Amino acid sequence: MERVSAWKKYKNKQLKEIESLAKAYKDFLNEGKTERECTKISVEMAEKAGYIDIKEYIKKGKKLSAGDKVYAVNMGKAVALFNIGTENIEKGMNILGAHIDSPRIDVKQNPMLEKEGLAYLDTHYYGGIKKYQWVATPLAIHGVVAKTNGEVTDVVIGEDKNDAVVFVSDLLIHLAGEQLEKKASKVIEGENLDIIVGTKPLEGEEKNAVKANILKLLKKKYDMDEADFISAEFELVPAGKARDAGIDESMIMAYGQDDRVCAYTSLMAMLETADVKKTACCILVDKEEIGSVGATGMQSRFFENTVAEIINLLGDYSEIKLRRCLAASKMLSSDVSAAYDPTYSSFFEKNSSAYLGSGMVFNKFTGSRGKSGSNDANAEYLALVRKIMEENDISIQTAELGKVDVGGGGTIAYILALYGMEVVDCGVPVLNMHAPYEVTCKADIYETLNGYKAFIKNA
Repeated sequence: MERVSAWKKYKNKQLKEIESLAKAYKDFLNEGKTERECTKISVEMAEKAGYIDIKEYIKKGKKLSAGDKVYAVNMGKAVALFNIGTENIEKGMNILGAHIDSPRIDVKQNPMLEKEGLAYLDTHYYGGIKKYQWVATPLAIHGVVAKTNGEVTDVVIGEDKNDAVVFVSDLLIHLAGEQLEKKASKVIEGENLDIIVGTKPLEGEEKNAVKANILKLLKKKYDMDEADFISAEFELVPAGKARDAGIDESMIMAYGQDDRVCAYTSLMAMLETADVKKTACCILVDKEEIGSVGATGMQSRFFENTVAEIINLLGDYSEIKLRRCLAASKMLSSDVSAAYDPTYSSFFEKNSSAYLGSGMVFNKFTGSRGKSGSNDANAEYLALVRKIMEENDISIQTAELGKVDVGGGGTIAYILALYGMEVVDCGVPVLNMHAPYEVTCKADIYETLNGYKAFIKNA
């Protein structure tokens, strides 16, 4: 199938819409570098669009009806939005599902140490990363400190222009002969991703004086003691803002676009869609990068429990109605795919690759090698999705994640498919996936947003 650049079909009106979308998306990336921050921003945007916390309905015993818009938050790290349709929910929903966690470096629970006059925070990387990409680059600390008295304090260090950043050191090239002989996976070991946070000793301290000074500063700014690291969640992410990329400004380079580019477009598709026939749902979840586990991952019962609450608030709950609703639903697993990179062409199969600028990409299956661990979408469902996209002039392409025996990956698609619903992966192609700075094309973001809108209205 020939890949045609979506850029060729745009007129001035569409080009202006693309730039407006890109600016808003970059703002979202800048403000939402963690799953907690993305959830907070998503809730704020939803409330401005008229969505109401489902807890308010439950508390007041108020019933839901067609046209109502509600959201539910899971532990501050995941959110689900529902736009109630005119059709009986037992006939299913149209669902967009993305994840808002991204590969990063996490701070351990007992992290403070000092070595030869340098203060460090001990770390543990999260998700699949090339560890060598994270050294010698400015990093910021994002997270929260939860204290035993119930207080929870937000922490962001390194994003303001007046903030200092932190970093992981690298071995200078002059001494790196032996290091350069190692495999890329061993050049930087996981235990050597500790971040340097200071060199200045606290006056009057003889032992671990630099560490003592860092603790004093944390106490002053965040009222945080060393023991509070036990109940803190600190994530290390690249410092700095999302930027336009390319001399033609056709791309965006930023941290965390896997999968926040699909999370943002899914969210905006929901917020910009008014009345729907079938109930529409957008779910943004945590922990996909480590297997969708835990209470805030897609494997938790949060989504199922929330749908049960929705059906109950519609006034006619039963277990069989919940099961019928889930089985009859249709979903787009909104996740990124690998963009074809000519520099590394030997790792791709050209006819089965996604190309920057060619539009929204569909992955019939993911998994690895013999489709292991994949959701493999049905042909009939793909035909329905194709029809919707064609009728709404959405530029689409299909892809696999590299050559058959080279690698692979997964999404949340297989988890929702367990309910018996139709699911297919689709989203935006990305260069540099899982690197500190990933690259997307503005045209693909635009096509994907419009594709998601078309799906929730017409599936």
